[in-house]
Amino acid sequence: MRIPFIGAEAVAAGHLTKGQLRARYRQIYSGIYVPRRHEPSLRDRIVGAHLAAPKAVITGVAASAMYGAKWVGDDAPIELITATRRQPGLLVRRETLHVDEWWTMGGIRVATPERTAFDLARHLPRGKAVERLDALSNVRPFAIEDVMLIVKSHPGVRGLRQLRVALPLVDGGAESPPETRLRLLFVEAGLPRPTTQYVVYDEDGSYIRRIDICWEEFKVGAEYDGEQHLKNRRQYVLDVVVNRALQRLGWHVLHVIKEDRAAEILAEARTALLSRGWQPQRK
Repeated sequence: MRIPFIGAEAVAAGHLTKGQLRARYRQIYSGIYVPRRHEPSLRDRIVGAHLAAPKAVITGVAASAMYGAKWVGDDAPIELITATRRQPGLLVRRETLHVDEWWTMGGIRVATPERTAFDLARHLPRGKAVERLDALSNVRPFAIEDVMLIVKSHPGVRGLRQLRVALPLVDGGAESPPETRLRLLFVEAGLPRPTTQYVVYDEDGSYIRRIDICWEEFKVGAEYDGEQHLKNRRQYVLDVVVNRALQRLGWHVLHVIKEDRAAEILAEARTALLSRGWQPQRK
């Protein structure tokens, strides 16, 4: 039997007795079972949600994961748009869904990338919404204009105000939530909107580095150094060599780690930009 499965169907087909079903398996949703010691993956939970509510449409974070968005854990909420009753373990939204706002993937109904973005921007806090929207846009780019067309077709729906705040902040160049948070820190502090994933070449055209976030006009950049930069000796050596090359080319690159304070990051970025000719706009 495939995992997960509909318990009643397995019993009816003679694969299991009711006693075996109760003893060896457990429910993840109403009527949907997995082996007792099996820890369901996100994919298992999405398939289970489809079995529990086959006419429902997967949206939100789970839908973004179906498109390949990273940084989605196995415990992410499974969000459904459906008229069926609520049940434990599923986030059910009874909302209007037009026929051109969903399709099927592997037999499972899923919101289009644009509708998924529409739902993420409305239902998540702004910071989390932008993180999830960045991750979706990174693997399945969508046009802001197309999302706004969905807005026009759902006048008065909940969350439009926060959607209009979150959508302009989306940048599919972000490759991790910390990068998104770092970029938002700069934008919200009034610094110029930076470019993401900017490639720097040497004088002879040789590749030097793809900088996470930068203001190329001023040759100022910022990179979020995760654990791999600190614990991997090979990565550390490469970073040292690359940073020397960037300095030779006149770049000032901030290296941000999770322990850094926001005020200190902003102070260094602002000082570097001002020293290279940036002039803040007067309000």
